[in-house]
Amino acid sequence: MKNTVYVNDKKNNTDALNSLLYQKPNGKVPFFGIPIRLNIYNLARPNIDSILEAKYRNPDNPKTGLKNFISLKQYEEIINSKRDFNSWLKSTGEPPVIISPLKAEKSTTNLKTYYYKNGWFNADAFYKVDTTNTKRANLNFYIETGNPYYLDSIRTKISSPVIDTLYKSLKNNSLIVTGEQFKEANLTNERDRLTTELRNSGLYHFAQDYITFEIDTIGTHRKVNTDIIIQNRMIRYDDSVQVRPFKIYKIKDVNIFTDDSYQNKNLPPTDTINYKGFNIYSYGKSKYRAKALTDAVFITKDAVFKDINRTRTYRYLSELRTFKYPNIEYIENVQDTTLTANIYLIPKKKFGLNFNAEVSQSNIQTIGLGFSGGLLIRNVFRGAETLEVSGLGSIGASKEARNNKDSFFDITEVGATVKLTIPRLFFPLNTDRIIPKYMSPSTRISTAATSQRNIGLDKQTFTGMLSYNWYPNQKVTNTLDLFNAQFVKNLNVDNYFGVYQNSYNSLNSIAKDINYIDDDDNLSIPDGADQFIFDVLDDDTALTPTDQEYKTVSNIDQRKTRLTENNLIISSSFNYIKNRRENIFDNDFSIIRLRVEFAGNILNGLSKLTGAGKNESDRYEVFGVAFSQYAKTEFDYVKYWDLGKKNVLAVRSYAGIAIPYGNATNIPFSKSFFAGGPNDNRAWTAYNLGPGSLKSTNEFNEANFKLHFSVEQRFNLFGSLYGAFFVDAGNIWNVFDDVTDPAQTFDSFSSLKDIAVGSGFGLRYDFSFFVIRLDIGFKTYDPSYDLGNRWFKDYNFGNSVFNIGINYPF
Repeated sequence: MKNTVYVNDKKNNTDALNSLLYQKPNGKVPFFGIPIRLNIYNLARPNIDSILEAKYRNPDNPKTGLKNFISLKQYEEIINSKRDFNSWLKSTGEPPVIISPLKAEKSTTNLKTYYYKNGWFNADAFYKVDTTNTKRANLNFYIETGNPYYLDSIRTKISSPVIDTLYKSLKNNSLIVTGEQFKEANLTNERDRLTTELRNSGLYHFAQDYITFEIDTIGTHRKVNTDIIIQNRMIRYDDSVQVRPFKIYKIKDVNIFTDDSYQNKNLPPTDTINYKGFNIYSYGKSKYRAKALTDAVFITKDAVFKDINRTRTYRYLSELRTFKYPNIEYIENVQDTTLTANIYLIPKKKFGLNFNAEVSQSNIQTIGLGFSGGLLIRNVFRGAETLEVSGLGSIGASKEARNNKDSFFDITEVGATVKLTIPRLFFPLNTDRIIPKYMSPSTRISTAATSQRNIGLDKQTFTGMLSYNWYPNQKVTNTLDLFNAQFVKNLNVDNYFGVYQNSYNSLNSIAKDINYIDDDDNLSIPDGADQFIFDVLDDDTALTPTDQEYKTVSNIDQRKTRLTENNLIISSSFNYIKNRRENIFDNDFSIIRLRVEFAGNILNGLSKLTGAGKNESDRYEVFGVAFSQYAKTEFDYVKYWDLGKKNVLAVRSYAGIAIPYGNATNIPFSKSFFAGGPNDNRAWTAYNLGPGSLKSTNEFNEANFKLHFSVEQRFNLFGSLYGAFFVDAGNIWNVFDDVTDPAQTFDSFSSLKDIAVGSGFGLRYDFSFFVIRLDIGFKTYDPSYDLGNRWFKDYNFGNSVFNIGINYPF
């Protein structure tokens, strides 16, 4: 029922120790303590075959008369289905863990070995069975560690003079240090470190088997004397072994075969190019510029052999997306200590095509058909560049299409994208010293255009981007968007109140309340609604600026103006990502994401220099459009803790702010923040939370400042099915912009009282390559209610939010 480990009479149930135990109790659902898989297993019948035989093949049992009404095949299928269901219960469930003395002894040995390897050479361990009930017992393991041993003298016995010389510079970073407690893992890691360093210092034939350690603890008073032994090279022949000192190897030649296909296997190359010490061979005229190939190769002529250069070459050539996985081999030149490097490349097909189709349904259309396709051209300019040309198109039937004036497929969207990827930094200056090529730098140039009809305000969008990407190490990704331009033109602003009907309904209700229109009438769209807003703000109605309804109309007008204006955004941004996750099975890691973006500064400076005039809103314009100017930053931190037994605690914290200045008093809608949804605060639907404590009825709520925090406990139920409990907290606010409503703005730390809290639980099914997720969120603390009345107001299934998602929320 339970394992307990006592170390020096103190309980110690850490994951490191529990992982050493051969037998563990049946798994239970966290917090509830229910062994679901054991209960499922117990539903299975151990003697199912005899039960089925007696029940369905016994002539004295009247139930067997069922076979008189169905065919023999159907009858056998019934029997087999019951047998299969019983097998499913066994395979899905978990059998009871029966105490095994043999396995308990192995666990005891594991515990003793663990402490021995970590410096407690006199450790002893034993176990006891603690009977708690009939057929139930706990296992208690007891460890007496004794006193630990510490490293004392560290000596070397190095046979090869060249290694002895290299070690003098390598020992400064040694992982075994005098005075530290002995740990076998440090010896293993030091051997791996020395092997890597020596193979990157010219020792082509070196391997970690040549490094051994000898430790002496006899009569040392808990001191460990360590000898690092590095042997000479051993060359094995059929009937003898020769021992020779290691030597440093250099690269004599680098040969690149550009089209090493099976058809060319026995043919001599017909085209040879010698470029900066590289020999480039092709079968037929070379299809690649020499520099494009040599930039991807880190193995260079006359350089000392370094194993890492082969690894970097593999990675860079694979990232070109032009060749299949390359083959790199070294050939030893017997007459001297040199190597010839042969790099064999197999080109991918020059052209690639893709096509996708989808059927969809949404809140604005009864049915939609979408199509997209693309053409990929590799090595388009003979420099391993990749050009992608793609297009999309969709048609749909809006829910208003039943009106005679509308055609059935009245919703349309078309778009096209052209993207060029260059496997180096496309920049007028040499950047190799700042961003060397081992960081796999690349450049992406793209442009795109889309047009929508009967979707929202019918937008036309044009974008263009120049972006650089590089990897300083395996954990860090840097992206610099040097130039990112976006122009959004609204083609049907008259349909604003047709799209944002909640705003229209509020206006219509206020107009009736003040007798602006009769109760049986409605404001027309757009003229009636626009005229009512104008009259209210021009003080031509019974409303005054101090009235709440006046403020509501003013807010609707501000929002309408903002969402219907055309946007011109020219920005630059930098993204930094540090992902410490080792692989997909690593559940103990952290991720840091940082983004900084600036927009409009260049345009604002040029406008001032040229003395350009401003429009009636006191803003500069370019081609008749007032451009956006802002600074935006985001910080995202995710941390996972592996709690063992397929239990993971995950935490996320996020903060983002976008501050308008200069030529703007607010942030474009596309650059704003929103709250709620399956990857945010799951107790609210997307765009439905905030801003602040506002009791909003808008279809989309957004602001320019956001805080978000999440904590989630994930645990295994059985098989590939997992469960989770979560708490989400956060909100959005307006700050440093033209919104003045106190309910929506972040004024001071006192505004933190408006942080919304949601909690809930979920189920996840892991398909290995992706996860399907169902979460149910409950509003735990709702800032839209008055203070003192916010906790657990709508904490019930009737007001819960169901979220379906792919993969984990963070």
